Amino acid sequence: MTETSNSLSTILPIMHDVSNQTYPPATLYVVATPIGNAGDISLRALHTLSIVDAVACEDTRNTGHLLTRYGLSKNLIAAHQHNEREVADKLISRLQAGERIALVSDAGTPAVSDPGARIVDAVRNAGLRVIPLPGASAAVTALSASGLLNDQFYFVGFLPAKAKQRESVLFSLQAVAATMVFYEAPHRITETVAALAAAFEPTRHIVFARELTKLFEETHRCTLAEAVAWINADANRQKGEFVVLLEGAPSAGDQDQIEAERILGILLQECSVKQAAALAAQITGQKKNSLYERALQMRDASDQDEA
Repeated sequence: MTETSNSLSTILPIMHDVSNQTYPPATLYVVATPIGNAGDISLRALHTLSIVDAVACEDTRNTGHLLTRYGLSKNLIAAHQHNEREVADKLISRLQAGERIALVSDAGTPAVSDPGARIVDAVRNAGLRVIPLPGASAAVTALSASGLLNDQFYFVGFLPAKAKQRESVLFSLQAVAATMVFYEAPHRITETVAALAAAFEPTRHIVFARELTKLFEETHRCTLAEAVAWINADANRQKGEFVVLLEGAPSAGDQDQIEAERILGILLQECSVKQAAALAAQITGQKKNSLYERALQMRDASDQDEA
């Protein structure tokens, strides 16, 4: 154990167990780092960072500052999207010599809308070991606080910057039933929200998770019909890094119900509840009794709004 790990064991008894686990040499450790709050580092990540021979990172300044906050100082290797292939060869040589190397991104889990995937792929192809250390992920953090009831999610990441390409991608996603997860930068958030509102049904729910784990963290859920107005109502809502969650496409049964209610709403403007239900049953093929009950609910809700 290093001097750092000994001091951590004194402060946190569980670190004794963490430090006595096996950390094989000639291994690339993929280490998740906090997405904002420096306290969200795992104990195993701290120990791993204290024992590795070097840290490959997206930005040496950001990672150097983070390590300093934990009382660590390491040899840093710049590994960003423009030099991944070149750096991978250097890392492989060092790993083959028996070194332990950590791979981190500026924030969150490497290789998820961040550099790292090419390095991991190259290391694996070289027959070397890769061990992931789980931790912070902006996508999962946002999903956990969204309240969107879906057991599946579809990670999209960043949409194309050009409008035509963005529209094409969104069109291809219209039938996706899973909750969709987008990442977005502050200077593009208004354009992205407008594009989502144009591409999907206005009744779908959208969740804005902004500056997660940071001082001005904010999570807001509304319908797509309300999204553009909400994001434009306050300039502060357009600041920071975003995770945007979009409710998936409704099931066939839900779509049938939505269409039946749309038809009932039109008919109720001209017909009695009984007539509206009967006509809607003929149009949709649904049972008249259930449509009658729904028409009563819609009429009562309308009367309350007018009152």
